[in-house]
Amino acid sequence: MKRLLILLLLPIGIALVAQGCARRRPEATVEIKGSDTMVNLGQAWAEAYANEHPDANITVTGGGSGVGIAALINGDTDIAEASREMTPEELAQARENGMSPQEFTVARDGVSVIVNPVNPVGRLTVDQLSDIYTGKITNWKEVGGRDTKMVVLSRDRSSGTHVFFLEHVVRKGNPKGAEEYASTVLMLPSSRAIADEAAANSNVIGYVGMGYVVKGRQKPIGIAKDANSPYVEPTPENVLNGAYPIARPLYFYTPKEPAGTVKDFIDFVLSDEGQRIVAEQEFVPVRPVP
Repeated sequence: MKRLLILLLLPIGIALVAQGCARRRPEATVEIKGSDTMVNLGQAWAEAYANEHPDANITVTGGGSGVGIAALINGDTDIAEASREMTPEELAQARENGMSPQEFTVARDGVSVIVNPVNPVGRLTVDQLSDIYTGKITNWKEVGGRDTKMVVLSRDRSSGTHVFFLEHVVRKGNPKGAEEYASTVLMLPSSRAIADEAAANSNVIGYVGMGYVVKGRQKPIGIAKDANSPYVEPTPENVLNGAYPIARPLYFYTPKEPAGTVKDFIDFVLSDEGQRIVAEQEFVPVRPVP
């Protein structure tokens, strides 16, 4: 009997190899690589699936959406977890390698902007967040807080959350905008690292998937689209009804139409049982589930 193997790795890069060099995997083995936001969710799905299918060998590896998509393009994973869409360039690379990538929306997420619980700031507009991350605002007193310098944290560039936040917050919804993260923004390799820093440092501001927020350790703040809009908290209800302004889908990508164990696993993820696991992990199911 094969045992479930779950690995949480944070690689800093991935070697690009030809598709023909990708190693062959047994039918009942499913390798999942990618989004750091989704890695705990992927683990939970894998554990539940293995309880029902003890002969399946599910490997879940983090490192960032870019890492997972690169592995998909190079034929080194069965499923890429991604917190952003594949780019046209990535899709073209995959097709050049003889693949026909398939996209599945498997959950939804609200990107939570977090501070330390003792920080008196409890709400910000998207404009203010853009100014913070581009370096125009550097002191908490400029947004109603204490007279202390901000410690601004971001995910690293391999992260889909990094790209999503850049396009939807730093560039205020214009993916082609000129705004960039300031050189003073600290790039961290995982959502967990950002959450831990926010719990320990009262001057930190960062962003994570809502599943990483622990009550009493981090404080998620209300976000408004602009100064004339209401401030909305990152809750499952507000993500599902579209009220929260920085929400997004979470994806699985496969290199071709899934079959065998891969298809069965995806069917499980999209089932009521799989979507209840989404809710248990503090993300948002793709539909209401009993």
